[in-house]
Amino acid sequence: MSQLLENIKLLLFDVDGVLTDNQIFISSDSTELKSFCIDDGTGAAIARFADLPLAFLSGRYSKSTEIWAKELGVSCCIQGVIDKKNKLPEICKKFNVELSEIAYVGDALIDIPVFEKVGVSIAVPNSHIMVKEKADMITDSYGGRGVLTELVEKTLKSQNRYEDILKRMKNEKF
Repeated sequence: MSQLLENIKLLLFDVDGVLTDNQIFISSDSTELKSFCIDDGTGAAIARFADLPLAFLSGRYSKSTEIWAKELGVSCCIQGVIDKKNKLPEICKKFNVELSEIAYVGDALIDIPVFEKVGVSIAVPNSHIMVKEKADMITDSYGGRGVLTELVEKTLKSQNRYEDILKRMKNEKF
């Protein structure tokens, strides 16, 4: 597993079902509520400190996702795109990375075409069965339960940078 993430320079995430538990609550006044894992804020902070960029690529638009991305400091939050693979050249250009340097986390059938293009394809345990079959790896965390933090940690550990980053963070004045 660690070898898979060794050369990754960008972590790209689907949102619903990966960063959320795949539930959306819509009230009678059309207010939408989603639940995100607060621990992923820690993972995003570690990623920023390590200069490991994060990006979101979602098939569905949601103001909640936009707010969460901003709170995490995620500068690339592409939403409302069903044919996600067509956004990959734009993402590569924005982050100056090759497709082989991207790890993508998805859970639904629309994520499979992206899996076939990127360097590492990752599914969550609650993914569609066909998605899990196509994935290079499956996270320990379920969607909405710290997937982002898990992958930041695993990526930095595979690159032998995790302990150093934590030490530097401890000594840094914020």
